[in-house]
Parts: sequence; structure tokens; C-alpha cells
Amino acid sequence: MTLATNSTVFKMDLGPLNPVWAELILGLVLFGLTFLILAKGILPKIKRTLDERDDAIEGGTGRADDLRAEAAAIREQYEAELAEARHEAARIRSQATEEGSAAIAAARAEGQAERDAILAAGSAKIAEERAAAERELNADVEAWAHALAARIVGEPVGADRA
Repeated sequence: MTLATNSTVFKMDLGPLNPVWAELILGLVLFGLTFLILAKGILPKIKRTLDERDDAIEGGTGRADDLRAEAAAIREQYEAELAEARHEAARIRSQATEEGSAAIAAARAEGQAERDAILAAGSAKIAEERAAAERELNADVEAWAHALAARIVGEPVGADRA
């Protein structure tokens, strides 16, 4: 067979490196088939996988940026609501303090009025009891004065004289 012998592909003598035409054609055909298999079957899948990975990385970064922006917006909203709640709490405390002061003033005024009423009633009762005591004592004092004067003088004085 002539396939095993070296045929002259090149004009110069390369020795054992001089290719055989059949091997050269077979090598080119197999290279072409391998290239087609890689180019049409495997490389698009690898490219798709790499594109998906790039998209996942870039999309993940984009989603992370979106989430950061959303978190910042939520934080700002939370801080605004917190500031509003603090303002409302301060307003309620101020209002409660004012209402408490008003209630204390009202209770103080009511207590003052009750005290004045109790003092007036007590003063009136004391004046009434004093007047009653004076009337009783005046009636008795005159009799005692006459009796004492009669003892001192030795004879009846005043109304007892007759």
C-alpha cells in the first residue's frame, strides 16, 4: 500500500516530519469535524453559561444596588415617621402637662372654696355659740353680780331689794 509511504507534500526532504497525504486529509477532516462540534454544540453552551453568569453577577449587583436604594428609602421613611412620633409625643406630653396644671389649679381653687366655706361655716357657728353663751352668761352674771354685791354690802342689792 502506498498510504504508509511518505509522499512528497513539500519539495524539500523533511524526513519523518514529511506528512503522508492520507494522514493530512484525515487530520484536516477530523479537525473540521471537531471544530464544527465545538463551534455549533459546545461553545454556544459555554458562551450561554458565561453570559448567564455575567448577567447574574451584573444583575446581582444591580439588584443589590436597588435593594440598597430601597433600604435607604425605607430608612429615611422610618426616620421621618420616628421624628413625627417624637414630635407627637412631645406635643402630647406638653398638652398633658397643661391639662395637669389646669386640673391642679381647678382642684386648688375648689379646695380653697371649700376651705373658705368651712371657715365661714365655722366662724358663723362660733359666733352663734358665743352669742348663745353670752346670753346664758348675761342672765346668770346679773344674778351673780347681785348676789355678790349683796354679800359684800351685807344687804340685798337691785331687784332683790324690794
